Amino acid sequence: MQKVKVIGGGLAGAETAYFLAKKGVKVELYDIKPNKMSPAHKSNDYGELVCSNSLKSNDVYGNAAGLLKQEMRILGSLVIESADKNSVPAGNALAVDRQKFSKYITEKLYAEPNITHISKEIEDINFDEYTVIATGPLTTDKLSQNIKEKVGGNLSFYDASAPIVEFDSIDMENAFFGDRYGKGNGDHINCPMTKEEYLAFMADLVSAERASLHQFEDTKVFEGCMPIEIMAGRGMDTLRFGPLKPVGLTNPKTGRWAYACLQLRKEDANGTMYNLVGFQTNLTFGAQKRVFANIPALKNAEYLRYGVMHRNTFINSPQALCEDYSLRESKKTYFAGQITGVEGYVESAGSGLMTAIYLYNKLMGKDVKPISQNTVLGSLAKYITTENKDFQPMNANFGILPPLDRIVRDKAERKRLMAERSLREVENFKKENEI
Repeated sequence: MQKVKVIGGGLAGAETAYFLAKKGVKVELYDIKPNKMSPAHKSNDYGELVCSNSLKSNDVYGNAAGLLKQEMRILGSLVIESADKNSVPAGNALAVDRQKFSKYITEKLYAEPNITHISKEIEDINFDEYTVIATGPLTTDKLSQNIKEKVGGNLSFYDASAPIVEFDSIDMENAFFGDRYGKGNGDHINCPMTKEEYLAFMADLVSAERASLHQFEDTKVFEGCMPIEIMAGRGMDTLRFGPLKPVGLTNPKTGRWAYACLQLRKEDANGTMYNLVGFQTNLTFGAQKRVFANIPALKNAEYLRYGVMHRNTFINSPQALCEDYSLRESKKTYFAGQITGVEGYVESAGSGLMTAIYLYNKLMGKDVKPISQNTVLGSLAKYITTENKDFQPMNANFGILPPLDRIVRDKAERKRLMAERSLREVENFKKENEI
C-alpha cells in the first residue's frame, strides 16, 4: 500500500494520520514543531488548542455542535476520544484540560507504529504522491504561496464574515422580500428602520464590545473589508450610504423607502439561512446579538454563525475541492481542516476524519459515496464544495442540514428529529464502509 504524507499536526492532521495508521497505512506526519514554532503555538504537542479550551455544546439533540461530536464518536474520532477523557466541568459544553488533551493525542500518535514523525517545514506540494494538507489558519508563507500558485490563486489570508441568521427567526412583520429597484429575483429580505431606530442602533453599535485580536494577528488583515463598527465611527450617516442604504427598496406596506434598510441574502438553496449583507464585524458574539436586535426584523433572530474577523488561511473550496476533500486538479491531493473553510475546532477535526475515510477507501480501490448530507459531517462538506461566489468559512449548525420531509413547527422537536435522522445515517455509513 502506498504511503500518505500528512502535512500539519493540528486537530485535522492528527485525526487524519491516526485513522489511516490504524488501518495499516504508512503515514509520514510532517509538522514544523518543535524545530520551528508558529506565532500562535507554545507547546511541542500535536493538537494544540490555541484560542479556547471549549469544544462547544455537548447537547446531541439540541445543538449542531453536540450532534457533530456524536457523529465523530460513532466513527472513532481520536480528537473526541481525547476530549471526553480530558474534559473539565463546563455545564453543557465540552471543555478540556488543554495540556492533557494535546498530550493524549500526541501519545496516541507516537504509539502508532505506522506513523513516522518528521519535524520539517514543507514549502511545496507534490501532486504525484498522496498528500493531505492540514496546515490550518496559520499556514506558513512559503507553503501558502505554493498552494496559491497550484490551486489557481484561490487563497484567502483573513476571514471577514458577516453573521448568518435562521430564516424562521426573522420577524417578517417588520421585513419584506424584494431587490433594489425591483431588479433581480426578489430573493433578498429587507429590514427597514425608522430614523429613531437607526439612531438607537448606531449609538449602541459604536460603543459595543469588540473581540480582541491575538498577538499573531495584525489589524492590516482587515483593511480589505471594513468592520461595520469602524464605518459607524466615521459619521452618523456612513452606514446609510453603505450596508444600510435604503434607496430603491420600496416597502410594500408603506409605499416608501425607509430611513435605513438592511438587506439579508439567501445563504443556501433551501432558504433556511440568510446572510446580513455587508455586516462584517469584529464585535463579540454577545454584542452582535444585542446590538443587531435594534433592527426590528432581527429582534428575535437566532444566529447560525456570528460575524468573525481574524487571520485565517483558506482555499476557495467551491472551486478547488470535491466533496471527498480531494483537489479537483489532483486526485492524490487532499485538504483537511480550517484551510478548507470549515470553522471551528471540532469541524476541523471532523473534516480530517472524513478525509482519512475517503482516502483510505481510495487506497483500497473502493468506491465510496460521500456521507449523507443529512449529517453535520456531510452537510459541512457539501456546503464548502457548493458553488458560492461569496464563499466564507462555515461552522456546524442546523441551518446547513436539509429540512425534514414534513413540517415540524416546534423548533426543539425539529432539531431532535434532524439529529435522530443524522445518527441513523452515520451508523449506516459506518456499516457500509466497515469503519
